[in-house]
Amino acid sequence: MAKLVFIRHGQSEWNLSNQFTGWIDVDLSAEGVKQAQNAGKLLKEAGIQFDQAYTSVLTRAIKTLHYALEECGQLWIPEMKTWRLNERHYGALQGLNKAETAEKYGAEQVHIWRRSYDTLPPLLKATDAGSAAQDRRYSQLDPRAIPGGENLKVTLERVIPFWEDHIAPDLIAGKNVIIAAHGNSLRALTKYIENISDDDIMNLEMATGQPVVYDLDQQLQVINKTKLD
Repeated sequence: MAKLVFIRHGQSEWNLSNQFTGWIDVDLSAEGVKQAQNAGKLLKEAGIQFDQAYTSVLTRAIKTLHYALEECGQLWIPEMKTWRLNERHYGALQGLNKAETAEKYGAEQVHIWRRSYDTLPPLLKATDAGSAAQDRRYSQLDPRAIPGGENLKVTLERVIPFWEDHIAPDLIAGKNVIIAAHGNSLRALTKYIENISDDDIMNLEMATGQPVVYDLDQQLQVINKTKLD
């Protein structure tokens, strides 16, 4: 039996200011640092020993992983960063204040953009300011793989190949895995491993800085799920 732990990054500076983040590389707020450190303390208290860590290429997730692992004395374990665990790309909404956007487009439309499984936000072009196509982190990717915006369905489609190629084989081998990522990349993984319907996934929330611990059997079926608090 293997353990799989999800941690949504601690509060970011744009979580604090109520802005859409997506692939914009926003740092943790002071509160977010505390949340990440507390996550590590909870993992230490739970006595979980990790074999492998995964995170995105975005600072807020990377720092959350490092703060948590430092607190539980496991900063040394192997770590892999991948764009496939990035937050959902919010397209042209990135950087906008959520309340102001709701006033402009209507709260119902913004809710659909944020929570619908298969509705895309307004898209960015590769030449637009803030496009990931201009970021060195993604320079080795096929330009067609760099999104101008994503919904949860598209996020799931780019997360699952990484699960199949890296995370699942680790778990099948009996390794304990920690993933520090983002609300929507973790919602996508949660949908997949728990077989949550397209409708029900809209109601799933991932709290910042809270470790979610799964016990999985050899077939990667969930035996137990615990939220550390």
